[in-house]
Amino acid sequence: MLLAKPAWLLAIAVWVFAAKTGAAGDIDFEQHVAKILVRHCAGCHNGSDPKGGLDLTRHATALAGGESQLSAIAPKDLDNSYLLKRIRSGEMPPPGKGQEVTAAELAMLETWIQAGAAWPRDRVLSPFDLTSETRAGRDWWSLQKPQRPTVPTVEHAEQVRTPIDAFVLSKLEQHGLEPAEEADRATYIRRATFDLLGLPPSRQEIEAFANDTASDAYDRLIDRLLASPRYGERWARHWLDVVRFAESNGYETNTARANAWPYRDWVIRALNDDLPYPQFIIAQLAGDQLGVDAATGYLVGGAHDIVGSPDIELTLQQRMNDLDDMVSTTSTAFLGLTVGCAKCHDHKFDPIAQRDYYALQAIFAGVQHGEREVRAPETEKIRNQREELRNQLAAVERRAQAAWLQYQPLAQVGNSSSSPGRPAVNALLNVDRFSPTRARFVRFTILATNASEPCLDELEVFTADNPPRNLALASLGAKATASSVFAGGGSPVHQIEHLNDGRYGNGRSWISAEAGGGWVQLELLEPATIDRVVWARDREGTFRDRIPTRYKIEISEAGDQWRLVAGGDDRKAFDPRAKSPELFSTEALPSDVAEQAQHDRSEAEMLRTKLEQISPQKAYAGNFMQPEPTHVLYRGEPLQRRDQVAPGAIAAVSPPLAQAADAPEAERRAALAKWLGDQRNPLTARVMANRIWHYHFGQGLVKTPSDFGFNGGRPSHPELLDWLATEFMAQGWRPKTLHRQIMLSSTYRQASRYQPAAAAKDAGGQLLWRFRPRRLEAEAIRDAVLWASGTLDLSMGGPGYDVFEPNSNYVKVYAPKQTFGPAEWRRMVYQNKPRMRQDAIFGEFDCPDSSQTTARRNVSTTALQALNLMNGSLMMQQAELFAARLEREAGTDGESQVRHAFWLAFGRAPDGDELDSARRLIAKQGLLVFCRALYNANEFLYLN
Repeated sequence: MLLAKPAWLLAIAVWVFAAKTGAAGDIDFEQHVAKILVRHCAGCHNGSDPKGGLDLTRHATALAGGESQLSAIAPKDLDNSYLLKRIRSGEMPPPGKGQEVTAAELAMLETWIQAGAAWPRDRVLSPFDLTSETRAGRDWWSLQKPQRPTVPTVEHAEQVRTPIDAFVLSKLEQHGLEPAEEADRATYIRRATFDLLGLPPSRQEIEAFANDTASDAYDRLIDRLLASPRYGERWARHWLDVVRFAESNGYETNTARANAWPYRDWVIRALNDDLPYPQFIIAQLAGDQLGVDAATGYLVGGAHDIVGSPDIELTLQQRMNDLDDMVSTTSTAFLGLTVGCAKCHDHKFDPIAQRDYYALQAIFAGVQHGEREVRAPETEKIRNQREELRNQLAAVERRAQAAWLQYQPLAQVGNSSSSPGRPAVNALLNVDRFSPTRARFVRFTILATNASEPCLDELEVFTADNPPRNLALASLGAKATASSVFAGGGSPVHQIEHLNDGRYGNGRSWISAEAGGGWVQLELLEPATIDRVVWARDREGTFRDRIPTRYKIEISEAGDQWRLVAGGDDRKAFDPRAKSPELFSTEALPSDVAEQAQHDRSEAEMLRTKLEQISPQKAYAGNFMQPEPTHVLYRGEPLQRRDQVAPGAIAAVSPPLAQAADAPEAERRAALAKWLGDQRNPLTARVMANRIWHYHFGQGLVKTPSDFGFNGGRPSHPELLDWLATEFMAQGWRPKTLHRQIMLSSTYRQASRYQPAAAAKDAGGQLLWRFRPRRLEAEAIRDAVLWASGTLDLSMGGPGYDVFEPNSNYVKVYAPKQTFGPAEWRRMVYQNKPRMRQDAIFGEFDCPDSSQTTARRNVSTTALQALNLMNGSLMMQQAELFAARLEREAGTDGESQVRHAFWLAFGRAPDGDELDSARRLIAKQGLLVFCRALYNANEFLYLN
């Protein structure tokens, strides 16, 4: 404990401190004052201080003092700063409550107080501010801004091609290791081409590079590869892993998202354009404000449960799951922090408070899953054209419906016939005609359904006029009421106001809260003579559940006495397999009406075709609304609300980000994006630089690319990581600059030769004494198979291809296709990517299922991988096509076929033994077996 010190000693301490920190006004609170207060005094608050109960965690309480009523800190007044008196007397910190205060630290506190004791607004000190043996604090390495390190001097300077080499060689020299020799040019170009493009180089490209004697041969090669449109396709797949992109909803229904693909295409374009990383970030978080709508597909790229529930807690939990996905994905993808672990309590290992989690949740609180139109210059013109066509189509359908409805059979109330005559109810359209009757109230009561709570798409009440008019519309003054409304957590989809809003489809319908029953009632603006009620479960024909199978329709003029006019008793039994009625059916129509119906059918088909042809592109990119206030949830329970929180970020990560509690929704996301791309943020550049390194070497400088916290890996080369991060920012945050630095280094150009002595010291190759061989990912393997057979379709963009049989089940069934054609011969990045279901062949090669983010793929070796490559239907087909290509391009000569095959599969010529063995295999088993063997060879599957 520091006792009274001679004045000269304190003067020296002050001089030393001033020399290190500069003038008193330049004292950094976080770097100096906060650390001392936490280290020595944070344990002394809330009464644990036996003399005074000082609370030094907050500015206000530190100024106010404790039970002694003396200010712990009196700005510019050393004599009345009680904290200094306690430290000098040796009473603080109390025994066992903190470390000893040194003379230099006391001098620093005095200087800080004398300068005015500046304390950042809303900063609360915590014992967790400092790193300990069990957790990270604010002083954790990754939370400090990266500083540009001095490039080290190394013994073998001739091996340094880029600064990267100096850092790697320095570490190797420290461990008594030497780098491997340089890889030959054929190996290098194959490595570089697969790395950047995910495809093999051609023989012509290999030979041209091998024979290029110019000093800039390597530079021009890398520049050519980076300029290829295949680069975006290759590296987009890496990013799509990180952000859990998939094209289905997940959960038990796992239905497809037909328009998720525009986000994938945007990522490809952005990477090909070398979009600066801060712009890449802001487009994905707030692209709707920048005219890049598809980019916000990132926000809603995760799983989404579409199954509603009457249980409010379950519905709220579904919403919390959506928001947790956005918070967790954003924090791991851009920051390398597991913020999701702070949902129920303060993070156990990193300086992330539960309040930080909900501050981030408040930023995403207005984001809703769903599709929206992608804006483009021609969008407004297309929208106007579509509106005109829709109006024309509606007019035709109204005319056809009026004629069709007029000839529907009358309901037979009280009919007890054993042979009901009216058609069975269906999901698409049902008509109940009765004798013209004057009424103002219409009640529809459901007595049974085919499943769950009943749902009505639209309830229409028509006059007996010619033409008939629908008086049930809310726009005409009709009012709808119901026995109950599906709880659904306040879902905007299934509300009573949708019963008569004139808009068709499940997306605007009413659902009862009663299993198998319920009623709705319409009050017309005034009494009228009506003769029919038209209703449906889903006019768009998508859903066939919740259909009222037994019901009754009653009418009343005053609302007190009711008359039964129609029901389901005179209908045939419900048949779930029966076809829905056709609006333009000519059955039972008089000849003149039938002729007009046929004309209407033709006109409607023509209008629908035009609508389909000029449809504006939609993207599953989310919808946005001003959110309700966000609260901290006790233990993460949706119904256990505590304090309200304003939108913000992680307090321990600079720079600070705080917004007003009622900040506009769009501003919230834009502010977070700018915070992430701020050069003062210590994590963003480091995390991205490490990801790029990881995909080039199979392992990052930090082994855990999405966890830079306490439980993540420590950097093997911390100075190199900081150099890469600062270089990345200095070069405009453009990823291609880092690719170029890495791939032109001697470190990347090393051979992959195994060295037992080096492996004994560094078995994992973390010190980079060679280029570590690794197996290609599933996508690169599949693309290379198609490339070798000559069938690879390099067309870019647009909807993907499917490797599962089509079906329209409510719960999607993924049955793998057994036959494949040109439609499935595109690059695998364009393969539709459902959650929880894998490509039957290549899914075994450790493809993530996108249920969660994937920072690095596992690399397993299993029997199924070998069996799939040898016997899978696509592999058998491609082997046949590979053999056909050899016969077509190399003729019938066995040696020519083998040589050509080796160049296509391995990027080299066969040696003598390989040539002899291959010719014998072809003679004995045929060319097809030879091609299957090449596809299964390690050299085909691995990158050296």
